Order: sequence, then structure tokens, then C-alpha cells
Amino acid sequence: MTTAAIIVAAGRGQRAGGDVPKQWRPLAGRRVADWTLERFRAAGLDHIVLVLSAEDSDAWAEFSGSDLILATGGADRAGSVRNGLQALAGRGVDKVLIHDVARPCVSQQVISDVLAALEEHTAAAPGLAVTDALWTGDGAKVTGTQDRAGLYAAQTPQGFHYDAIMAAHAAHPGGAADDVEVARAAGIDVAIVPGDADNIKITRPEDFARAERILGASMDIRLGNGYDVHRFGPGDHVILCGVKVPHDRGLQGHSDADVGMHAVTDAIYGALARGDIGQHFPPSDPQWKGAASEIFLRHAVELAASLGYAISNVDCTLVCEQPKVGPHAAEMRAEMARIMGLRPDQVSVKATTSERLGFTGRGEGIASIATACLVRQ
Repeated sequence: MTTAAIIVAAGRGQRAGGDVPKQWRPLAGRRVADWTLERFRAAGLDHIVLVLSAEDSDAWAEFSGSDLILATGGADRAGSVRNGLQALAGRGVDKVLIHDVARPCVSQQVISDVLAALEEHTAAAPGLAVTDALWTGDGAKVTGTQDRAGLYAAQTPQGFHYDAIMAAHAAHPGGAADDVEVARAAGIDVAIVPGDADNIKITRPEDFARAERILGASMDIRLGNGYDVHRFGPGDHVILCGVKVPHDRGLQGHSDADVGMHAVTDAIYGALARGDIGQHFPPSDPQWKGAASEIFLRHAVELAASLGYAISNVDCTLVCEQPKVGPHAAEMRAEMARIMGLRPDQVSVKATTSERLGFTGRGEGIASIATACLVRQ
């Protein structure tokens, strides 16, 4: 089964105010679109289509060559969705989710519920049962009431079997409020799955403040640890946390054997649940022989950022009898901070001995233990 999502981001969002379309406005430290894309990347879908306005040249330049499939927006929302569906043609997609970019607070539960419903239904969408009393009005005057029984507030993502919604859009004359309306016009039954009150659509200026409160309340903090060991061999220096330290022996390894940087890198990968250095940079690959460990650490930092995480702090402990780390600790902290794009006060590098016990105590090598704290942005 191949799954995909279409994120419709071609609208201009004028009711939300601001000088740029709402999807490109900042929200809790990131842009609205960044939050939305992160939610669908985390869902493990096979493909994500981002539908962009032809006017958003900066976005086209930014996302070209990324993990996203780009499509050009249409004259209206339905046209944008059709273009997004067409961009998936020939990719063997079975199920597709169609989502408004202006719903950045969508939960993994809602996404998974819609996908699960598509196992038994051709179409499914989240909805919230209306619980408030409903009025009709004329300006500022109530003119009547409306029965709320059987009424739902529609949300996205709305999910469909790909071939069915593709055919439904091809046959529809246009002007639909959403893709559920398109599906129903084609005779497709749509299952309702539970919506989420936090899955708001940013429409008016005040919606940004509400979305910030929702995103702040769902803070995701992750911890990871790393451990590495390298034995001594011939040489006149060691590389520790990016700093060349004079010593009567060197450290042996496939790369530059920077035991401290390796431990920090693995701590970041661990916090992301993305394996270790060996999985990303196999020692069997000759291109990494003698490579600077800065390459590995930068990759881990960039991976964290791509998944929506910022590094709050790292703590690295070097375990050895010699060389003495203290005189070089400040330089190590500064170098690690430079590579990771952090302040020096977010990086701790310290050392201890093993009281002459074990291989480190016998001076056979150096070990390192590291912890990294990541916070979803």
C-alpha cells in the first residue's frame, strides 16, 4: 500500500491579515507551513505533495530538490487539489490525504484515524459534532435558530482512495467547499472519524494566538545518549571534540576517531530514534576513511532540524587518564557549539578518569559518554 498527502498551500489567505500569505507567516518560532509539513513527515507517508502558488517564487526555490513533490496551484482550491492529484499520477498511490496548510495543529491521531478508516471505506474525513446553539442572523440581530442535530464541523485531512477521488475531481464542475463535497457528488460515501478541537484552521488574525497556545502545550522534549570508544595507536596527537590535542599516541578509527564528537552525534541520532553513526556513515564505505567527524555531527544536527527539533543542550564526558582535557575544554566547547550552531553555554565538555581501572585506566584508549536534549520547535 502506498500512501500520500497533498498539502494545499496556494491560497493567499487575505482574511488572516499580514503582508504575506498566512502559510508563510511565523507561528511559535516557525512558519505555519513548516508546522504542517512536519506533522505529515512524521506520519511516515510515502509521498507528500506541496501545492504552491506560482507567485511564491521563494517557496519554489526553497523546496525544489527536497523530499517534497511540488505542484502549481489552480484558479481555486479544487483546481489546486486536481493539480496535486495529477502530480501523484504513475506513483502507484493507493490512499491520499488532502489537507489545508492552514491547519498546523493537526495531530498524529487524526491523521492515523483517517488512514485507518480508509481500510474499510473509500473516503473518510474528521468532523466535530456541533454542540453550540446555532442562530441565523441579519447583521447584529438574531433572526432565528437552527437545529444542530446531525451537524458536524468539517476538518482536514480528508482521505480517499486515490483512483476514486481522482475520477471524482475530473467529473466535478467546480465550486465545491471541500473534497468531501466533490466525493459525494460522485456518489462516494464518506465515513466520519472523530475530529479534534485543536485542529483549527487559521483564518482570522486572532487564530494565530490560539494556534501558538495549542502548539506550546504540546511540547515534545527528547533525550538521547551516546557512547563511543577508540583505542590508542601510533601518532603525536588526538582529536577530541574537534580540537587537536598533543599526545604521544593517536586514536585509531575509520574516520578521525574523535571519540567525543562521535558520542554527541550518536546522542542526537538516539534522541531522534534514527540509529547511530554506523547506519548513516557505514565504516565499510571507503569514502569515510579518515573523514572529519564534523561531517557526521553536522548531518545529525541537520537531520534534527529537518524533523522539527532544536538542540537545547549537549553534555559530553571524556573518560581517560591522558591527555589532560581541562586545558582544552573551553576550546572544545566553542568548537562543538560552532559546528552545531549553538551558544557555548549550551555545550558541556568535561573529563574524568576511571581511577586506573579497565582499558581507560590502563591507558589503552579513550571512552566518551554524551547526552543530548532536543525540543520540537
